[in-house]
Amino acid sequence: MEIVDTVIVGAGVVGLAVARALSADRSVIILEQEDRIGTHLSSRNSEVVHAGLYYPPGSLKSQLCLAGNEALYRYCEETGVPFRQCGKLLVAQQGQEQQLHQLQHNATAAGTLPLQLLARAEWQRQEPWLRASEVLLSPHSGIIDSHALLARLNWDAERNGAMLTLRHRVENITCESNHFTLSVIDSDSQHFHLGCQQLILAAGLFTTRLLENASGFPSRRIPEQRQARGNYFSLLGRSPTQKLIYPMPESHGLGVHLTVDLIGQARFGPDVEWIDNDLPPDYAVNADRKLRFLEAIREYWPDVNPGQLQPSYAGIRPKLYSGGKPVTDFLIQDEEQHGLAGMINLLGIESPGLTAALAIADEVRNRLA
Repeated sequence: MEIVDTVIVGAGVVGLAVARALSADRSVIILEQEDRIGTHLSSRNSEVVHAGLYYPPGSLKSQLCLAGNEALYRYCEETGVPFRQCGKLLVAQQGQEQQLHQLQHNATAAGTLPLQLLARAEWQRQEPWLRASEVLLSPHSGIIDSHALLARLNWDAERNGAMLTLRHRVENITCESNHFTLSVIDSDSQHFHLGCQQLILAAGLFTTRLLENASGFPSRRIPEQRQARGNYFSLLGRSPTQKLIYPMPESHGLGVHLTVDLIGQARFGPDVEWIDNDLPPDYAVNADRKLRFLEAIREYWPDVNPGQLQPSYAGIRPKLYSGGKPVTDFLIQDEEQHGLAGMINLLGIESPGLTAALAIADEVRNRLA
């Protein structure tokens, strides 16, 4: 049985960021069950660089989003990963003004860089198509090429000596402190065992299932995971804006927002559609939700043309529950939570996971120190 210092399960943006951070001073193998990197959460999102507006001050999401925003922009500038700091407009309709002000106060308390409450004349001059009662500008929000980011993180990790193995699925794990044995099926459907002193589970939608098949791991530390599909619709023709347009947050999500990609194409989503927990995940766009999208979009863009709205793609977010109640923060388990030295589990890493990836990697490295 081959033994290495560290095994990372999952080659999404977080797993690759962790591999980049750890491989500078230890041997690292990344196990990915799919035939390419970033197949699930990392490539099926809005590609937004968040500025930490929504999350409770002091929470992991708040701390890691803020640190990640700064680190990600710096990384993109240094490496040439395409991005644009285009800014985000948070839009309140009549009766939602207090919610907008509370969001601004929360962002300030969390340490977000200053937001700007725009005068009506200013935002109407910039975005005459937009309907709103009040508008708040987040200048440090932006967009990024997530695929280029994945490729660059992988390149950095492999340059450090990390080894990426695609089409390698972990079947089960035997856990002891600083000694983990993984049963793996490789690309030729052959079984083998791999040992490591440190184990990082960054498998996104699949992390809870891995823990359910990990002997020696305390079952009481495995949260319930539910799945929420987020459908996206794209706009045929020219986008009305090159900024991000976000309505007020709703339960389990940030509302059906308008984002643009780096070539200026507009898309809307994600919504929240609860689906069965069956794996592999179903990424088919539910075209029947178009009317719901139109209703949501018309709140801030009354003149949207229904004929220009078409199904685009879908992503699935892991939603954690404990004792029947939602876990709204990232869940990063280490020895303090589960009693196993050398093991870190990254659970519920949905939005703003892309923004926070580099900061999550630093957090993992620090917890292993």
